[in-house]
Amino acid sequence: MTARKGGGRLGVGIAGSGFIADFHTRAFRGVRDADVTAVCGRTEASVRELCDLARRLRVGDPTPYADVREMVRDPAVDAVWVTTPNHVRLETVRAIAEEVSSGRAALRGIAIEKPLGRTVAEAEEVLRLVEGAGLLHGYLENQVFAPGVTRAHELVWARGAAASGAPYLARCAEEHSGPHSAWFWQGDKQGGGVLNDMMCHSVEAGRYLLTPPGVPAGEWLTPVSVDATIACLKWSRPAYADDLARRYGPEVDYRLRPSEDYARATVVYRNGDGDEVVAEGTTSWSYVGAGLRLSFELLGPEYTMAVNSLDTEAKMFLSREIAGKPGEDLVEKQNAEGGLMPLLPDEAAAYGYTEEDRHMVTRFLDGEAPAEGLDDGLEVTRLLMAAYLSAQEGRRIDLADPATAERLSSFVPDVAQGTWRPAR
Repeated sequence: MTARKGGGRLGVGIAGSGFIADFHTRAFRGVRDADVTAVCGRTEASVRELCDLARRLRVGDPTPYADVREMVRDPAVDAVWVTTPNHVRLETVRAIAEEVSSGRAALRGIAIEKPLGRTVAEAEEVLRLVEGAGLLHGYLENQVFAPGVTRAHELVWARGAAASGAPYLARCAEEHSGPHSAWFWQGDKQGGGVLNDMMCHSVEAGRYLLTPPGVPAGEWLTPVSVDATIACLKWSRPAYADDLARRYGPEVDYRLRPSEDYARATVVYRNGDGDEVVAEGTTSWSYVGAGLRLSFELLGPEYTMAVNSLDTEAKMFLSREIAGKPGEDLVEKQNAEGGLMPLLPDEAAAYGYTEEDRHMVTRFLDGEAPAEGLDDGLEVTRLLMAAYLSAQEGRRIDLADPATAERLSSFVPDVAQGTWRPAR
């Protein structure tokens, strides 16, 4: 199952062995010309589990590693997927770039999970390191590869926009009941709260929907302003703050160091036609429903499109006579095991991981830059930091102001510093 340099298959090493790495491993069932050849992580047990999953799914026979430098030196590794937690992502990329630049490793490309950095400065450094190493790069934003979203986007531009003009309003939302791991809840490690964790999806999905197919969003859309609000609606309430402490320990203390569990942002752009267009994003860790809900809308002069991940083709009903064990076998972030439940037969495909991985593999094998690159990730980080600044100062942020751009380059949100307190 090893892939050699210059061959017709891509050997993929996965840096990180957590929740997202599991999704990517499952997604490789739908990628024909790549194998998962190595896995690196900080926990031996999780690395072993991911390697076992890859073998069970027959997507590779990966070698386990504890050191990412050793992993990228493996001749069976042609490209790396970086899925490590936010607070170690920069150091992971730095290690990979140093190995490549020194000639100790030979890679075709690197694909990095969202968000690219906890700050603009971190995101800029990631991009600088990767470009300095001469690597092809991809930004792993799965939602812009989700089949429902991409097909609707293609059709609405071909039929609606072609006849009556470009769309002018995108609405994107991601909502669930909260993350699985402790570091997500810690502002300093994660870089904020739900805005940094999930608004990155909604911001990039909005840019994608408002841009014609095949055109880079950065060439079609010019950011004009950002207006945002953040709040901690649920998890700073005493009972729920105590629940977090019981689950994750004293390092997650939402009585003293909360992060936002709700965020709203409105981004105004000028599009390639010179018209003003708007993207609205809403995200929360305080949504209690069937499970993870992703929704997208696009409005134009004479048309609309809508996608909702919980409007599934399959559902299941369990009566009150059946006491189900807690799990996520029907849908991610499942909140119940009874009643009428939506189910997703293949979440990795529905959420866009499969098409995303297929795209990255194909582009790396062909020696071409992916459509979604780290420059897109950097732009998303700038918009997220502008949203935090707007929420902190209670004002609209003018993105055309050079002083604002300079301030954003070194800005660290109060949430990430542990000094933010929700309104009472």
